Amino acid sequence: MSAPHLNRIATAVPRHEIHSAFRAFAARRLDEQRSRTAFARLAEKSQIERRHSVLEGLPDGRGTACGFYREDRFPGTGARMARYEAEAPALAEEACLALGLEEEGRCVTHLILATCTGFAAPGLDHWLIRRFGLPPGVERSVVGFMGCQAAINALKLAWHISRSDAKARVLVVNLELCSLHLQPSSEMEQLLCFLLFADGCSAALVSREEAGLRMDGFHAALVAHAADQITWRIADSGFDMTLSGLVPLTLARALPDQAEAILGGIAPADVALWAVHPGGRSVLDAVAHGMGIEPARLATSRAVLREHGNMSSATVMFVLERMMRDAAPGAPGVALAFGPGLSAEAMRFVAV
Repeated sequence: MSAPHLNRIATAVPRHEIHSAFRAFAARRLDEQRSRTAFARLAEKSQIERRHSVLEGLPDGRGTACGFYREDRFPGTGARMARYEAEAPALAEEACLALGLEEEGRCVTHLILATCTGFAAPGLDHWLIRRFGLPPGVERSVVGFMGCQAAINALKLAWHISRSDAKARVLVVNLELCSLHLQPSSEMEQLLCFLLFADGCSAALVSREEAGLRMDGFHAALVAHAADQITWRIADSGFDMTLSGLVPLTLARALPDQAEAILGGIAPADVALWAVHPGGRSVLDAVAHGMGIEPARLATSRAVLREHGNMSSATVMFVLERMMRDAAPGAPGVALAFGPGLSAEAMRFVAV
């Protein structure tokens, strides 16, 4: 009997490119010219060239064209959640149409939605059922607030479902609107954190059909002493993230102890496909060091970071989607992502 496979992935980003607009916005938040010069230098080193948002940024950095953000006013949590409800369906629709769900919706048996940037009930899962004609008895699960690693958690859940039900066809949707949670900070570290994040969506299908990537196993790890280095909490003015500058160093030190379990006995040099969540340039460098792999092996992750930034849980799916296009049959791979805790989630796979 065949193993569960990640058959197909489709992706979508909003139409507004906001990286330059945000850099101008951040510069206006910094009081001193020395700080603005330092921020510009660090922004160049980030290796991010484009990011996309459901919000259109004003090129002079005064805020957003729709008034959602202004220099003198930032919205509360309720307004941010209302905007999520308004914007999420169109982005999800674009990804699901690219996946072919218009034709296959009636065949879906399970729906898994992963998101950490917006919540409502009934929410996007209900909307997807109505829009694409999913069976009314489709089994639904929501993976919420697990941060950038949630895509691996969602795939793990789909893997368990497929292993227990050979006829299951599991739709996995990751949708994040990170740009809705900008905070009115003038701190360099916080502004550099905001410099990473963007909006994006992925839609994927998992089943026993032998196509795409065979899912061979998963591994989860916690770095307990670094629990405060990545946090994600709901506050009065949106969701408040802590992303410590110590994260890359912590990963570089912790990953060697986890490498054997992550790889399932495979030598790092024998892994052809490394789908590492591009949480930032320094995170990718830390993974290369900690897992003992050549930095060039992370070229696909670096390309996604350069073109889209960090779209939280959707990002590693963008990496996997690119790998599925060109991977040689039989090539082994590892997907790896990180989240609050500090925690890590990994998936072993083989291209079919």
